[in-house]
Amino acid sequence: MIFTEQKPREEILGFLKGRGPVFIVGCSECATACHTGGEEEVRQMKGILEEQGIPVSGHCVPESPCVAANVKNALAGFAEEVKRSGAVLVMACGMGAQTVKDNLHANAVVVPCCNSMFPASLDAKGGFRQNCVLCGDCLLEASGTVCPLSLCPKGMLNGPCGGMTGGKCEVDPEKDCVWSLIYAELKKRGNLRFLNEIRKPRDYSLGFASLKAGKGVDHPAGLH
Repeated sequence: MIFTEQKPREEILGFLKGRGPVFIVGCSECATACHTGGEEEVRQMKGILEEQGIPVSGHCVPESPCVAANVKNALAGFAEEVKRSGAVLVMACGMGAQTVKDNLHANAVVVPCCNSMFPASLDAKGGFRQNCVLCGDCLLEASGTVCPLSLCPKGMLNGPCGGMTGGKCEVDPEKDCVWSLIYAELKKRGNLRFLNEIRKPRDYSLGFASLKAGKGVDHPAGLH
C-alpha cells in the first residue's frame, strides 16, 4: 500500500480558491487505512470546505482509485455533479490523482489532497512499516527476506556500519541494527555467504528512476 499524509489545510484551500464547486474523490483502500481519504475523512473534508464557503457538488470513494476502470465506474454515477464542478479534490495517493485526471471527462481541475510518502505494510498492531523502496533490484532472497535498503537508515548494501553497537542501530539506538537481523536470519538458514559478497552501489536507473527514461511504462497486465 502507499502511505499518504494530508497536505496542510491552508495549502488545500489555496488550491481550491475560486474553483468551486468541488467534487471529492476518496479511496477505500490505502487512504482509508491511513485515515487520509476514507469515507469519514471525505465527509470531514466536505464540512471543512463548506465552512470556508466552498460548495461541494458531491463525493465518491471508489475502490482502488489508481485503477482506471474503478474510477470510470465510480464517476459514471456522478456525471452531472462532476460536470458542474470547477475542481475535483482527490483524497488518495499521487497515482490515484493522476488516474482520476486521465479518466475525467470534464473540464474540472484535479487537485491532490495528499502527499504520497512511501510504500508501506500494515502490521498486526495497525502500525505502518516502510520495508520496501521499490528499488527494481530485489535482493530479499540473499538477505534473509530483510531489506537493507529500506530498513537501514543509511541504506547500506554492505554492513553493518562501524556505528553499530551491541546489535543496535547508530541512528536509532532503540532499534535493532538491520544487518544484525540479516545476520541472524542467514545464520538460521545456514546461508552466511551473502555477507561475504560485496554489493555494488544501488543502480538508480532501475525501479522508480527508470520511469524518467520511459522504461517500465505500459507493462502488459500481470507484469506490473
